[in-house]
Amino acid sequence: MNAVKSIFSPLRAWKYLVKPPVTLPKRFIFEAPREASDSYRGFHQNDLDACIGCGTCSEICPTAAITLVEVEGIEATEGKTNTRPAFDYGRCSFCGLCVDICASDSLNMSKNYVYISKEADNFYFLPQIAGIHGRVDPLGYHRDEVSELLDLGRRKMNLMDISRKSSFLEIVEGFSKEMAFEEASRCVSCGICTSACPAAMHIPEYITSVWKDDLEGGLRDVYKTNPLGNVCGRICTHKCEEVCALGHRGDPIAIRWLKRYIVDHVEENVYTKVATESVLAPTMGKIAVIGSGPSGLSCAYYLRTLGYDVVVYEKQALPGGVIRYGGPAYRLPEESVIRDISMIEASGVEFKCSVDIGTDITLEQLKNKYDAVFLGIGMSESQTLELPGCNHEAVYYGIPFLAEARDYTRGLREMPEIHESAVVVGTGNVAFDVARTLVRMQEIKYGKSDVHMTTRRKFGTLSADVEEVEEGTEEGIHIHYEVHPRYISSENNRLEGLVVESKPGYEETISVKSIYIAAGQVADYKLLPQTIKNEITPKGKLIVNGRGQVESHPWLFAGGDITKGPDIINGVHTGHVAALGIDEWLRGNK
Repeated sequence: MNAVKSIFSPLRAWKYLVKPPVTLPKRFIFEAPREASDSYRGFHQNDLDACIGCGTCSEICPTAAITLVEVEGIEATEGKTNTRPAFDYGRCSFCGLCVDICASDSLNMSKNYVYISKEADNFYFLPQIAGIHGRVDPLGYHRDEVSELLDLGRRKMNLMDISRKSSFLEIVEGFSKEMAFEEASRCVSCGICTSACPAAMHIPEYITSVWKDDLEGGLRDVYKTNPLGNVCGRICTHKCEEVCALGHRGDPIAIRWLKRYIVDHVEENVYTKVATESVLAPTMGKIAVIGSGPSGLSCAYYLRTLGYDVVVYEKQALPGGVIRYGGPAYRLPEESVIRDISMIEASGVEFKCSVDIGTDITLEQLKNKYDAVFLGIGMSESQTLELPGCNHEAVYYGIPFLAEARDYTRGLREMPEIHESAVVVGTGNVAFDVARTLVRMQEIKYGKSDVHMTTRRKFGTLSADVEEVEEGTEEGIHIHYEVHPRYISSENNRLEGLVVESKPGYEETISVKSIYIAAGQVADYKLLPQTIKNEITPKGKLIVNGRGQVESHPWLFAGGDITKGPDIINGVHTGHVAALGIDEWLRGNK
């Protein structure tokens, strides 16, 4: 009986010949596929406008399925490239790591899992908000706290407490080795920061050097484009941090402080070796540099690396320009300035200080004596303000005051005349330098401070760095927003204060005993003949070409605030560009 059953039992399957098929038509799968789970890893969707083209998704992909491609219609801007990720779905493993690490939060995975084509090229796809089928599909897998791969929290730099306002000691303590390592480990090395840096510094490279504890290598990367690492490690405007990829979802990398960590922790003999190892013997010619600010120092240093003999002429008693006579000591200590300049001296640059070009020696004489001349005089004069009463003896200007303050802190003079109360007109970085310096001098002299600032801008829109505003406010500075200075009030030659208009037709007096004007800077062009002054724009900038050359006077090159800026890192960059331009021009002539 069992043998008979085993022979005929397969015949029972014949009943399915007359039953409807269970297999669904392919058409039905495409028209109404079963919805996937909420965490399903389907085809990618990318917001091309939010995407910055940083490439972190491509770097992390374990199957090399993601390639950055240039996209027509997308322009490279500060903080964004013109490339976007394209996916090869023949290689993609749908792991979702690209979504986990996406810095701009533009990349996601949909619930769509169905796609068929006879053309292999169709599986190489540039995802947009509209997915692979040209429609916006329901979102599937997305990053959560568990799958997050980026460290979005910045290591906080230690600041002196509020007692700092009674001294000129440096207020930022700097990273420890552990803090620097942790901060460096956050970097994804995308290079977005480099495109925003005016000097195009090798930022990912020197951050990687911090992480590897190779500070000599990091310093070498700094010197490739910037010989003022000590200065820029403290008072750079850090445009790089404004576009840092991590800043889209968290805190940007503390790029400036990592640069400072490198220069603060390299031993002196190693520092000198790195700064001078690329310098060539002076066989190419002799160049005069007028002004020893950031652009002049940068131009002089890189000319030495190209084999030129360089002499820098400086009007002041000490070289450094704005970094010696501008930035306050509590932000930029004297020893940091000395270190950068001493390394440039070690490269073979000669400095001639207390020489006023135009008075002690003419520009024409320099032209005849040297193969080329670089002009880096900076915006060394305060912009005057046409306010009634501004000629009062208790009205001062910001730039000369800061120079006096620096000489005071380095022990070269007595404290400038300081009154018990003051108002600073302006709220840029220079204005905050003035105001915070006044706070310290008042605290030292009177044991208390009373400093005000005025601005036409609204709260949150000041041109000064955010930390300047925050720290200045902590130190007790009173900022008067949306007010317009009208005139300076005095009686019997005694200053009563600054009269401002806070709203149409309504005036009020900020009662103080001194007023400081810090509403912009201008250049002193008296050393230039009229033929060169004709190349100055209405905004006070000297017209140069892309190599820093004044084309109507090809022997003359210029950089710094008089061509671009004003800020230190642009000065460094334009000085470097001019050095390369001088070399190119002289080689062409020879």
